[in-house]
Amino acid sequence: MEFDQSRPIKDYEFTVFDTELTGLNLRKDEIVSIGAVKVRNLRIVPGENFHCYIRPQNLPSKAATLIHRITPDVLNEAHSIEEVLPEFVSFCHGSFLVGHYVGLDVRFLNKALKQYLGGTIHNPCIDTMKLAQLYKEEQWGNYYDKFNYRISFNLEDLSEEYGLPDFEPHDALEDAYQTAYLFLFLVKKLRSGGFETMKDLYMAGRSWRWIF
Repeated sequence: MEFDQSRPIKDYEFTVFDTELTGLNLRKDEIVSIGAVKVRNLRIVPGENFHCYIRPQNLPSKAATLIHRITPDVLNEAHSIEEVLPEFVSFCHGSFLVGHYVGLDVRFLNKALKQYLGGTIHNPCIDTMKLAQLYKEEQWGNYYDKFNYRISFNLEDLSEEYGLPDFEPHDALEDAYQTAYLFLFLVKKLRSGGFETMKDLYMAGRSWRWIF
């Protein structure tokens, strides 16, 4: 899939998404929820969202899902990942993917896509964490210290810092909305600093040029 990146940012469609996982070990952990929202003309599109719980192959302990407030009963009754993946890929079709620390989500997605569908997702990705780092550099100029560990790039902390709407954390759809608001805030700020085209934004906030 090829993307023309020469047009203004507002001309493009974005899928802002998040996954909830049983853990962070790519070899043994699994996706238990995917949430996503659409952004067009730099606005969140009402009603165009995606949210599914996913039944893992190995049902995790309560401790593993407690943080997500997902009960074992919900997971037992959820769809399998083989059923969910084609719907999610279709939802993302033709759009740029946006996530907060998006590389982690895409690694788990591509692991599942390889296993069940024999391929990977190739949509270019934009990382709002990297956009936030860039914005702070633009704000502070030479005074910005990326190794200052008192600076937080946590999604909730950034949203609070910038006065954005507050959503319930550790829920895939809620986190997708939270990320979408952060994305739109950062794009607006960066556009005022000269980031006009999709290429400007993509080069600044990409997780990598193409996924795998």
